[in-house]
Amino acid sequence: MPIHVIGGGLAGSEAAWQIARAGLRVALYEMRPVRQTPAHQTDRLAELVCSNSLKSDQGPSASWLLKEELRRMDSLLIRMADRARVPGGHALTVDREIFAAEVTQAIESEPRIELRREEITRVQGEGITIIATGPLTSDALAAEIARLTGSDRLYFYDSISPIVDAGSIDMSIAFRASRYGKSLDGTDDYLNCPFDREAYERFVDAVLAAESVESHIPDDTPYFEACLPIEEIARRGRDTLRFGPMKPMGLVDPRTGRRPYAVVQLRQENLRADSYNLVGFQNHLKFGEQARILRMIPGLERAEFFRFGQIHRNTYINAPALLSPALQLRARPSIFFAGQISGVEGYVESIATGLMAGRNAAAMAAGEEARVLPRETALGSLCHYISGADAENYQPANIAFDLLPALDEPAARRLRHDKKARHAEICRRALERMDEYLHAHV
Repeated sequence: MPIHVIGGGLAGSEAAWQIARAGLRVALYEMRPVRQTPAHQTDRLAELVCSNSLKSDQGPSASWLLKEELRRMDSLLIRMADRARVPGGHALTVDREIFAAEVTQAIESEPRIELRREEITRVQGEGITIIATGPLTSDALAAEIARLTGSDRLYFYDSISPIVDAGSIDMSIAFRASRYGKSLDGTDDYLNCPFDREAYERFVDAVLAAESVESHIPDDTPYFEACLPIEEIARRGRDTLRFGPMKPMGLVDPRTGRRPYAVVQLRQENLRADSYNLVGFQNHLKFGEQARILRMIPGLERAEFFRFGQIHRNTYINAPALLSPALQLRARPSIFFAGQISGVEGYVESIATGLMAGRNAAAMAAGEEARVLPRETALGSLCHYISGADAENYQPANIAFDLLPALDEPAARRLRHDKKARHAEICRRALERMDEYLHAHV
């Protein structure tokens, strides 16, 4: 009997690949195109629906560390991301079409993986199952998950950013630069649309007065703080946007020789460089309002948009109350959870939990014990957070250094005045433990 993986997103695709690499058969279920979601646009596996950035790929950073550990564990999706890379400063930024196409081709070409295009609404009692349906889990399956877990569904809401036609950007106003001149290859990977104070004040007024899409979101349901809509940020204070996604620090407008009052940064979407997304500009405004307001951005007065911002529902379980460190449902160990449904936030975090769920499911199928990673690793700490956080106040989390164990007292004391050196030491320790783990389990 094959292992069943429900969901063909980042976590599910990685899980299926890891199971196949272990020499086992796997059935991967993806409901698209039989049933579409509000955010996806294609039927490809691992389609990125929000940003096209997998965050920092420069050490020492927690995001870089997690990706480096995944590379050492032969993650399919990180390998495909490296292959689909486009300029993005320090970030691993990908051409989302190439990335999804490469992952889909790899999965479809693997003889041990059977890709089934159908919606799953019930989890069978037999065999091993990984639930990796992500933030857009269908209502029917969400109800099934609630039945399996014995708890109510938990929701938070986040958003996706607009994408603009590169040919409609006024390059006499927008300028190329990375903050503080930092990029991986010395190039200026972002387009920057500069505001003076008067233009910024008019823009904030327009955002605050704009008409939003009618919402079915309960008033007491929080947004995810790392992905707030711009109108929500603006409501928290007139300067909040320019200290958030519109911060001008480290940038100089070549037309004036001065730092702008605020900026909107645009990040390249694909290798053709024919489209850019507005970094951090997710919103819940009506499309007509978005077109009007976004064209108030200097350099975007004649902008044509391939996609407007949207809000969509994210669904996740209260993992600390339900899952083991191996990502198994404690009440039914043959069921694993991975990806955003387990309460991680971020592309790489979803890939990471997919990899671990796939490997642990394969171990169970082979009659072996699950292999929990050392706590000092980013992967080990992420799984520890999922299974061991405060269940009363569980919130989705990205990888961060504060999830990893603190340095021992002598190292912490020696490096107390050098944050970068402390982070470098945490990364060194993590990769050393990872290499030891891999050597012991080859």
